[in-house]
Amino acid sequence: MSFDFWFVIVGLLLVAMAVTGSVLKRLPLTASMFYMGVGVLLGPLAAGAVRIDPVEHAALLERLTELAVIVSLFTAGLKLRLPLSDARWRPPIRLASISMTITVALVAAAGVFLLNLPVGAAVLLGAVLAPTDPVLASDVQTEHAWDEERLRFSLTGEAGLNDGTAFPFVMLGVGLLGLHEIGEYGWRWLAVDVVWAIAGGLAVGALLGTAVAYFVLYLRREHREAVGLDDFLALGLIALSYGGALALHAYGFLAVFAAGVALRRVERRHTGDEPPEDVKSMNLVGEAEEIATDPEKAPAYMAQAALAFNEQLERIGELTVMVLVGAMLTPKYLAFDALWFVPLLFLVVRPVSVWLGLAGSGTSATRLNLMSWFGIRGIGSIYYLTHAVGYGLAAETAERLTALTLTVVAASVIAHGVTVTPLMKFYERRA
Repeated sequence: MSFDFWFVIVGLLLVAMAVTGSVLKRLPLTASMFYMGVGVLLGPLAAGAVRIDPVEHAALLERLTELAVIVSLFTAGLKLRLPLSDARWRPPIRLASISMTITVALVAAAGVFLLNLPVGAAVLLGAVLAPTDPVLASDVQTEHAWDEERLRFSLTGEAGLNDGTAFPFVMLGVGLLGLHEIGEYGWRWLAVDVVWAIAGGLAVGALLGTAVAYFVLYLRREHREAVGLDDFLALGLIALSYGGALALHAYGFLAVFAAGVALRRVERRHTGDEPPEDVKSMNLVGEAEEIATDPEKAPAYMAQAALAFNEQLERIGELTVMVLVGAMLTPKYLAFDALWFVPLLFLVVRPVSVWLGLAGSGTSATRLNLMSWFGIRGIGSIYYLTHAVGYGLAAETAERLTALTLTVVAASVIAHGVTVTPLMKFYERRA
């Protein structure tokens, strides 16, 4: 189809984003479902305007999903305003570590004994499907930076952390397939891919987020400089933390998330529990520069402006990737013979991992049940899959894992999208 046609399609989608947001919040329907449906209509099953093979075009998909995920992770970090000493950080940390490990183990076991996959491919499948998605899970995450509700905070923190903590298991799976060096008895994997890459990623992000925040605040408070380009500040910090971590062979996803958390920590340290109301509402029209350079309000303004910009980028990334996911849903890449795997993952593996991971944490049964259900899979899983394909997976293995992953992602978008509005309303009424 002509280039003009694509201008029309993109224009219609962007307008639809703008005018349907409030409507979708009242319906058992999410933006991701809508975008994926558009992708199906544009793909080989209908119009045939978009033809993309997830294995053949894995490199392109890896870059697109990579960009969408790092923007979303930085956004998630900016939303988590509680100090790290607060007890509400413990559930997301346990979900992203203990529950993550249990999920990988259970999926790997199902892969070996029920799907007849090699051990390496089964571990890789577990790593691909274990992380919850920071992009598609926005409807169950914190709504703003001062939203400290326990369920939303836990799901946001889990999605922010486990997109990085899944990486060691991806490398383990690739290593067991003979495509990555893990060392004798896995010593190199443990030392480099687990300990160094995780600690290095968190350290790089925390240091850069803190340093950039203090530097910008110094310029604004003392010299009334560096004002009005907070969009570039957000993009620059994302690129610095991600690129810096990768250069040190650490996990960039964790670095970006940690940078967002660090910037928010600097803001809270200066602002206190509640930011000024004029910053909170962001009704800044002609007073932006005054507020941005105000000694008391500058930290809150900086963090809130960066968050607002990143939320818009996050929506564009969601639209782009989910349209492509819809276009990839062809018979070749839908695991019709393993549809039983979807309820196994959603109704057995996820609940077991959540309940075991949070055992003894004091989390209420209602929150545990909702956390068990809202293990949303999406763009992060597509990234890990395409990243693994780049190591040179055998064609048969790559196609099998791709079919399973796309089937799970499509099912998650639909099942969780239909239930998110009624279940969250039910929870809010009970709360």
